[in-house]
Parts: sequence; structure tokens; C-alpha cells
Amino acid sequence: TEAILRAVGSAGADLCEVGVPYSDPIADGPVIQASYQRALDQKFKLQSVLDMGQRLSNVDSPRVVMVSYAIIFRVGPAKFIDQMKAAGYGGAIVPDLLVEEADEMSTLCRAADFSLIQLVTPTTPRDRQVQIANSSSGFLYYVSVTGITGERRELPTDLMDNVGWLREQTKLPICIGFGISGPETATKLAPVADGLIVGSAIVRRVHEAGGGQRSVNAAKSFVGELRTAIDSAT
Repeated sequence: TEAILRAVGSAGADLCEVGVPYSDPIADGPVIQASYQRALDQKFKLQSVLDMGQRLSNVDSPRVVMVSYAIIFRVGPAKFIDQMKAAGYGGAIVPDLLVEEADEMSTLCRAADFSLIQLVTPTTPRDRQVQIANSSSGFLYYVSVTGITGERRELPTDLMDNVGWLREQTKLPICIGFGISGPETATKLAPVADGLIVGSAIVRRVHEAGGGQRSVNAAKSFVGELRTAIDSAT
């Protein structure tokens, strides 16, 4: 994982999301679920994420974690934020933190200059989208499809309009995730998004490459293709 993070940063990734392995999937599709289980089988847990962050201190690409609030709650929100900042992470994507219960975490994150990145989905009512935006920092994670993570051949026809409306409600950058399968999808979405979040498509390639340097090369090559597609579209 450490070698892959270094490689994709050099290939043009503006920011890297590091998933904290968790045994109970939240919004994860089969590819991410399987990767978490492989990591847990290798005893790769929260402390491993912190240790790895320390070793990546000389990497330019900023990093955030994707983490269940159950883990944050167990550590303690203030302690969790301090640990993550000390390890070089700039924020946390917390998919299972309800906006009604986010005040404490939001306040602590703002005070520590640590981003709390929350998710807006296609089924989120518009008044609730604004509420989520107001309690978030860093950027907003816009879920492009209804359902779990994974690559999609087609994305909703109203995606552009929905993101355009949300952009008028907040000054936060809006990054689109879920369903982005490759350069073709990236080219379509790049003009309307401030960023594109790609998980399953990278993790699948890493796994299929078989590990070691082959997996590093596969991730780097794919991210390079995405970077080219995004730049050509914008």
C-alpha cells in the first residue's frame, strides 16, 4: 500500500484516500470488501495506517482516511484527530456519521484544521444536502449512484444537474465518487467536478496484478491514464 501511494502520487493523483480496514462494510462493494478482508487477515489495522503515514511524510500528495465512525468513537474523536494529524493525514471521510450526530466531530475538526468529509447521495433531500455541506470541510463527497462502491458502465443522466445545483449551495469543492470505471467516465465527469474519486477500479487492478511491483505498476499506469483523461477534458 505504501509503495502504491508513492507511485500514484507521482502519476498525478492530487490526493490519496486510505481506507482503514473494517469488518462490517458500510457502502463498500465486493472489490473493496475483499481488499479490507485481505488487509485484516494480514493484521493491517488502524495503527498500521498511522505508522505508514509517518513513513510517507516526504510524499507531496495529501492524504485522507476513509474510516467508520465506530473506529473514531472507540479511539475518541479528539485523540483520533490528533493521531491522524501527527501521521500526516489531512482529513477523514466518515460515511456512517449522520449529520444529526456530526456537531462534535465537525467542531473538533475545524478547530484542528482537519477536514471532515461527508457524503451526499442521489437520494439525499436537498435541504439535507445543504445541512451536510454546512457541517463538512475540505470537500464534499458526491456519491454518483444509488448503491455501493464499484465500477459502472453508465451513470445517472441527472448527475450533472444535481451536482450543478449543489455547487450553488456551497463554496466547498465537490468531488464525485462511486462508479468511475476508467478514463472514459472521467472525461465525462471532469468538467462538472472539482475532483474524481476512484477506488474499486484501482483496487481491482492492484489485486489482479498479483502483488509486489506488478501491482504498483498497475496502479501507477491506470492513475496516469485517468490524469491524462481529466486534463484533456478540462
